Amino acid sequence: MRLNQVDLNLFIVFETIYTEQNLTRAAEILCLSQPAVSNALARLRRTFDDPLFIRSKRAMVPTPVAENIIGRIRDALLLMSSSLNEGGLFEPEKSDKTFRINMSDLIAAMILPPLEETVTGSAPGINLESYHLPRQDLIRELATGAVDFVIDVPLLNDPQLCHLPLLKERYVCMLRKDHPFAGNRLSLEDYLGFDHIHVSSRRSGQGHVDISLNNLGHKRHIHLRLQHYMVAPLVALRSDMALTTPLGLVRQYEARIMELPFNLADLELHLYWHKSRDEDQANRWMREKIIEISPSYL
Repeated sequence: MRLNQVDLNLFIVFETIYTEQNLTRAAEILCLSQPAVSNALARLRRTFDDPLFIRSKRAMVPTPVAENIIGRIRDALLLMSSSLNEGGLFEPEKSDKTFRINMSDLIAAMILPPLEETVTGSAPGINLESYHLPRQDLIRELATGAVDFVIDVPLLNDPQLCHLPLLKERYVCMLRKDHPFAGNRLSLEDYLGFDHIHVSSRRSGQGHVDISLNNLGHKRHIHLRLQHYMVAPLVALRSDMALTTPLGLVRQYEARIMELPFNLADLELHLYWHKSRDEDQANRWMREKIIEISPSYL
């Protein structure tokens, strides 16, 4: 079969079904009706003379033929998308583009203030939006363009994504300025003697601080568990509780910042974007702005 006999839009449908493994979600992403997606899949099956996807209880499972062609189809779609993006001239000082960045409230508190200041200084019409989506949705959101960037710990691993290390930030212990603890340095005994604030998006389970302490054979007392980082320093400033947090979150407060008396891995953040936007002028400009403000945390 010749290429000019095939509707190239079918390959977009194929890639979306492969990614979602669900016809309903694929239809939502493509802004098509489910019958239209089913019809496109039927045409694809005739074109390749293969079922391509087998319906199971939980998902549309790719056949070996689908697995064999997905890489080349994705490469072709990325090449076409990149060609379109390269053609547009981006003038930041004249643009009113909105960039959408996925990050947690902790990362937003560290990144957004200097980023907003930098962006507004050179491109006052540019708008920023911040989201915090489930990690399992991020690759799809980047692929569809619903999100432009993700700033996250280095856990995303997909050949469709580009990424680079953005910053490392050490963890410290924050105490209110007039805290009863009078020492200049914390011992492990001092640290374990405090009541602690623990921040986690999960309702239960240990965090990396507690895992590190457990490895040393110790356990701290968590007096308050919170879901959001932004409120944690405000509570610490009005109590005798200790907050273990990245330095970038609490350096703005008038508080006592103490080095931890045990080894704890730094917070490491990476900047992610989709390969199809790698050569896009607007995406590249915003990447440079995000990278520009990150050295203040290193």
